[in-house]
Amino acid sequence: MVSVIYLAGDHAGYTYKARLTVFLQERGYKTVDLGPFSEASVDYPDFAHPLANSIANDSDSLGILVCGSGNGVAMTANKHPKVRAALCWQPEIAALARQHNNANVLCLPARFMDIEMALSTLQTFLSTAFEGGRHQTRVNKIG
Repeated sequence: MVSVIYLAGDHAGYTYKARLTVFLQERGYKTVDLGPFSEASVDYPDFAHPLANSIANDSDSLGILVCGSGNGVAMTANKHPKVRAALCWQPEIAALARQHNNANVLCLPARFMDIEMALSTLQTFLSTAFEGGRHQTRVNKIG
């Protein structure tokens, strides 16, 4: 069971992050918004690092990072041990990220998907379980 879902991003992801937060709260998830809190230009590492630290310190948590391309936040988050951040732009990729990679952070590219696709991708990420087995062996080799 997920203890909390942390959300963060940058100015390009601000609007999507706000919509995703409401979506999660309506479904009973506890959320922690780590910013940014406006569309003013910011540096995504200033928000991705705190999210990744939170995930690394709480194995029952998940994270959602949203920026323009999703790449910057994914690269930043993946610098942290115990974090497996996956850049996903459609539900099928989110499903594989969870099933095969045990991803614990979903990275979304706000400039390259509409909000409905982002919500669908998030729903798949949340509802898909890690398959373990041969995939666990591979995940163990990441760190």
